[in-house]
Amino acid sequence: MIRDRLIQAGVPVTVIPSRGPIPFPSRDWRDMKGFLLVAVRQRGPLQSCRPSADYQLPLVSGCPGLCEYCYLHTRFGQRSYTTVYANVEEILSWTMDYRTKETVVFEGSATSDPVPVNEWTSSLEEAITFFARQEGMRFRFATKFHEVDLLLPLDHGQQTEIRFSVNTPAIIRQYERGTPSLAKRLAAARRIREAGYPSGFLIAPILAYPAWKEDYRRLVNTIAETVTSQGDNITFELISHRYTARAKEMILSLNPESTLPMVDEERQFKYGQFGYGKYVYPQTLREALKGFLTEAIQEAMPKAKILYFV
Repeated sequence: MIRDRLIQAGVPVTVIPSRGPIPFPSRDWRDMKGFLLVAVRQRGPLQSCRPSADYQLPLVSGCPGLCEYCYLHTRFGQRSYTTVYANVEEILSWTMDYRTKETVVFEGSATSDPVPVNEWTSSLEEAITFFARQEGMRFRFATKFHEVDLLLPLDHGQQTEIRFSVNTPAIIRQYERGTPSLAKRLAAARRIREAGYPSGFLIAPILAYPAWKEDYRRLVNTIAETVTSQGDNITFELISHRYTARAKEMILSLNPESTLPMVDEERQFKYGQFGYGKYVYPQTLREALKGFLTEAIQEAMPKAKILYFV
């Protein structure tokens, strides 16, 4: 199905042997962002996905966006193409083995943004309608992209939460190349909300640049004006900027002129849930970011729920 859709759209398709070499005409990571690999996902244990969910649900791997700070750089490096899996029905069936408590939540965007490739795969439609039929199981994913119209008429049973990753226009312009504008993301978020989906926003990564207070307050107010005035059934996940030593090395190798604030001496070293260390903002600055954004969200959208700040 994926192959036929690509061919009908005039996209060149090459069939390669299983585990054979991939014949990329270019090895530049930016060029590789334009490639889509269709494969079969081999079964393995579903990975933890705290704090956003209980488990990762691997429908897609990689993203065509060019976000400079993206943690996927450390996972894929030069192999920046997007991989989609043809055995979606089988992958969804694996979730049945993870019913270990009253409600289990699966995250569909832990290693990807599944929206920009969904027109070829329909994997989101399959997942949304699958979870709509399941008791005690929920699905959620986040996106920076706005192509959500195929999802609007689905019977989702309010079992799927769709979140939009947003940031200030200054950060989007400087560090999120290859992604839609804030206005397009918020317009898509409004359509999702009108279709009855539980919905929310990730403000990530939160960067403490000179105008951060003014810009992030304006961002929160714009969300309230565009999507919801009170924040009913809206969630927020707040993620401050952090990086690992490996991430910094990879980001600078891919973008030698990067202006991302990655000065180790200005950060606090902290171990994460997977045992490796990250450079985070000092505690006093993290508390200032958390307090400011919490207050701004509560003022603009009193009924919104802040799930966590990290």
